[in-house]
Parts: sequence; structure tokens; C-alpha cells
Amino acid sequence: MMLRLLTAGESHGQAVTGILEGMPAGVPISKAIIDHHLARRQKGYGRGGRMKIEKDQIQVLSGLRGGLTLGSPISFMIPNKDYENWKEGMDPFQGDLNYKKVSHPRPGHADLPGALKYSFSDMRHVLERSSARETTARVAAGSIASQLLSVFGIEVASHVRRIGQAAIEQKQVEFHELKASEDSPVRSVCKDAERRMIQCIDEAREDGDTLGGVIEIQVKGLPVGLGSYTHWDRKLDGKLAGALMSIQGIKAVEVGDGFEGVKEPGSCVHDEIFYNETNGFNRKTNHAGGIEGGMTNGEILIIRCGMKPIPTLMKPLKTVDFHSKDVHNAAVERSDTCAVPAAAVVAEAVVGLTLTDAFLETFGADSMEEMKRRWK
Repeated sequence: MMLRLLTAGESHGQAVTGILEGMPAGVPISKAIIDHHLARRQKGYGRGGRMKIEKDQIQVLSGLRGGLTLGSPISFMIPNKDYENWKEGMDPFQGDLNYKKVSHPRPGHADLPGALKYSFSDMRHVLERSSARETTARVAAGSIASQLLSVFGIEVASHVRRIGQAAIEQKQVEFHELKASEDSPVRSVCKDAERRMIQCIDEAREDGDTLGGVIEIQVKGLPVGLGSYTHWDRKLDGKLAGALMSIQGIKAVEVGDGFEGVKEPGSCVHDEIFYNETNGFNRKTNHAGGIEGGMTNGEILIIRCGMKPIPTLMKPLKTVDFHSKDVHNAAVERSDTCAVPAAAVVAEAVVGLTLTDAFLETFGADSMEEMKRRWK
């Protein structure tokens, strides 16, 4: 692994922090671009009250000078404004350990297995770290990494294909169409689907319920040969799937035709190869989603992931008290009705990080000048 990200921080702690190791020297980085992506993560129809409190902006502590990477680890933080409301319980040394204790584990959440694993009697310890608030660090790091990719004309974009029972009917969405998702509160490229998605979210909110959905990420401009077929742990599709599955709430990943492709014979799912002097080797279809044998093949990367409904319900499911084992309603924390649009921005970030790691492995990791020479 060339690129390594370490994140830290609790949901209601002082800040979410990160250390990004492995960025080469001489990469131009814009704070405004990072903050723009952090703001995109906070948007989306169905978000909860927390997003009205926070205004996420990065503070870089090391690894940059004059807007250029130094080749040393980049450390950064995103302060939590809500910490002031939680200081009584979250102060690292003076925090009251009885403050808003949680003993009613939520089905579908890390509460119960986390408490059993680490021998906690208070699940507050678990939910503070397992919270999706952690993804602010990954969006920030992903933005830094993607700014390297953009120097070489590589673009990462996303849109939402489904929320609950509402989905776009369009089977294939072209890369240039994804820009329309930026103007949609649910990141949909289709106005009719957007309307139905919003209706589903409204109905779920009224019922005290939550919704999941399907996100599609596309990457344009990738060269042939990122990843490898030589070892199982160097296959790029495997790395991408692992990165996406590490996002809170993601339960499924597919590349290209994915699960739909298994229904068809091979003659319908493999992309025939052509050649001409202008484009070199090329394909007229992209069922493979831009990856063959664990490597990029020069086509647009298409990868999707499925997010489950958020486990915190305003009409909570049944659970048991961790101590007495009596039947109880699950704990209720301030939460979203639907976080799929926000998760799409997080998915872009982790895909950008994974591809940058593969890019550095192929084109060098010391300096931008070295990478440009190898790219040529």
C-alpha cells in the first residue's frame, strides 16, 4: 500500500482528525476544494438536525506548505461545533462517564457487538466512534487524493440510483449526465426519480422510519493497467469493494453489470475488443465496468454500492436492556431519515483514495515531477 489513511475522533468529541501518509511531493492542493466536498457531504434531502449545527472545514496541521504537498504525512482536523453541547460528557479527562449512557442496543448497529467485544457497559463508547461522523475525515482525505488524479485528467463522480422503492429507470447513465446530480437534493440525474425519492423519504419520516438506497460511482480518464492480476490482494476491484464496504451502512458492492450480469449468457456480458489507429484498443460496450482481471482496461469505471436503512428509528425496534435483559425499545439518537445522497459523496472519496493508491504504485510516489515523466 502506497497511500495510508488513519482517522480518529468521536462523533461528539472535539474534532475528527486524520493522517494521510504517502502523498508525493509537489502536488497542488486547494483548501477551497476540500471544503467544497465537505459541504457536499452535509447536503441531501433526509438529513437530520446535526447538519444544521456543523459547517465542516478542514484545518491542515502538517504536510503542506504554500499549497503544495511536501511528501511527508499530511495531518488535518475538522472541528465538531457540537462538542460545546457535549463537553460535559465528552471531555477527554473531565467527562462524566454517566452522561447520556446507552444500554439499549439498536438492531443493525455496532452497539451490541462493540460493547461485547471491548467489555463496555456503556454503549456510548461504541456509537461515538462507529458513527458516520468519521466519514468527514475520509471525504477530506479523498479530496486531497483526487486533486492528484485531476492533474492527470481523471475525474470521479457519483449519483443515486435508488432510495427505498424509488429508482431511476435508465439502465445506463453517461458520465457527462452525472453533473445534473449536483443540483438535486437526492443526487438524482432524473427529475421524475427525484420526485419519487423525496416522496419516499417524506413518508418514511412521517412513519418514524428510515431508508437506504443504491449509489453509482463513475471514474473517467483512468489509464490501462492500474491494479494487477498477479496476486489476489492486488486486484483493483477487490480493493475498491473493500474500501466501499468500509463505509458505515454499505452492505453490497457490484462492478459493471454486477448482479444483473449473472442472469445473461457470456455472449451478452463480455465486451468485444476492437482496434483503430485513433483510439487504439477499444470496446463499444462496457459491461465489465472498466475492470478486467483486477485491472483497469481504459473504459470508464462503473461501480455501485447498496446502503442499508439507518439503524436509528424514531419509532424504535424492540431490543433488550444490556444489563437487565428486559425487553425495551432501542436507543434513539439524533439521526437522519436517509443519508444515501451524503454517502454518495463519501463513496467518491474512498474510490478516489483507492485509485490514487493504485496510481502511485504504477507511476511513482516520490514527487509530482517523477509521476509526470512516467505518465508521458
